Amino acid sequence: LHLTILPMQRIPTKERPDLSRAAAEHGFEFIDGAGIPYWDESAYYSFTIRQIEEELEGPAEDIEHMCFDVVERAVNDEDVLRRLGIAEKFWNYIAESWRNGEKNLYGRMDLSYDGGGPAKLLEYNADTPTTLYESSVFQWEWLEQAADQGLVPEGCDQFNDLHDSIVKAFPLLGIKGVLHFACNKDIEDDKGTIDYLEECASEAGLKTAFLPMEDIGIDARGSFTDLDDRVITTLFKLYPWEWIMDEAFGEKIPASGARFIEPPWKAILSNKGLLPLMWEMFEGHPNLLPAYFEGDPAAGELDSSCVRKPLFSRQGANIEIIKEGQTKAQNDGPYGEEGHILQALHPLPEYSGNYPLIGCWLIASKAVGMCIREDQTMITGRDARFIPHVILN
Repeated sequence: LHLTILPMQRIPTKERPDLSRAAAEHGFEFIDGAGIPYWDESAYYSFTIRQIEEELEGPAEDIEHMCFDVVERAVNDEDVLRRLGIAEKFWNYIAESWRNGEKNLYGRMDLSYDGGGPAKLLEYNADTPTTLYESSVFQWEWLEQAADQGLVPEGCDQFNDLHDSIVKAFPLLGIKGVLHFACNKDIEDDKGTIDYLEECASEAGLKTAFLPMEDIGIDARGSFTDLDDRVITTLFKLYPWEWIMDEAFGEKIPASGARFIEPPWKAILSNKGLLPLMWEMFEGHPNLLPAYFEGDPAAGELDSSCVRKPLFSRQGANIEIIKEGQTKAQNDGPYGEEGHILQALHPLPEYSGNYPLIGCWLIASKAVGMCIREDQTMITGRDARFIPHVILN
């Protein structure tokens, strides 16, 4: 039997004996015999500090700066915005948000990485990434308790400066008055993420208020209001820009006077069309994969193996993996009418039937943390489990 030992190790361990207590403390569901849904601490991934700093942290920040070059190009080229499927009535609004220097708070780059070569960007969740609380708080607490209980080697660290970075970033956004937070309250991941971000903003000294997206009102002057009829001056919305721009509500945004986090220009980066645009501009970069808009004659360079992605797909929906002309994996979903891109096939590494996807978190465009979501297919979907990680001495 020949075993391939990958430089990034997946190490089985025992889960904490008091996991049900930890779940209750953090408001997570706990099921006897199954544990916490979407969380799995029966194993962890290990890295060296060199891998983190040189092959994940540094490249993620390089990619972030390349993304800014893409935005600069897009807001000066209507053809780019058209290819991204962004409605023309929002072009000036997006461009103004970029030219006015509206600041971003966070994003998560999803990377294929096995510890033995350059990490490859698969997509950028630049607008509405979730699993932030698990990455920041719950994963760190796991490390502390696992170390105390001898479940991981002594002296382990973690790529995780998320909480302090978020708290420090909020005051730099220059928010005056109340910072409103809004999301679809019925989507559990979104509500958990926005609750955590609101806690961070409060810790940073900001005044905050939450309301569901559907409860946002509009007054006679066209300003957005909350349920107490207060004008919303700054809104942190965990709600995709492409959804907003497709709704009647969205048409009111440019004239509302409200400032948004994430800013409108993030709509360019949260679009899968970012991937072919980056390849056009930075072809051959070690952290990028060849990618093309579907229908581009240059896509023939991908031969018969690629990944077909809708421009607006979320949680792996409507992703199709094609190998040697045959569909090897496919997820259903509501996306695709907006168009597709084709990206070179670069399968996730496999560990005994598990496929880990690295998520590198950026706060104020600095790489400060990581999460690993693991699925049992090559497409990371709704059933993916969060696996913690450590940095070994």
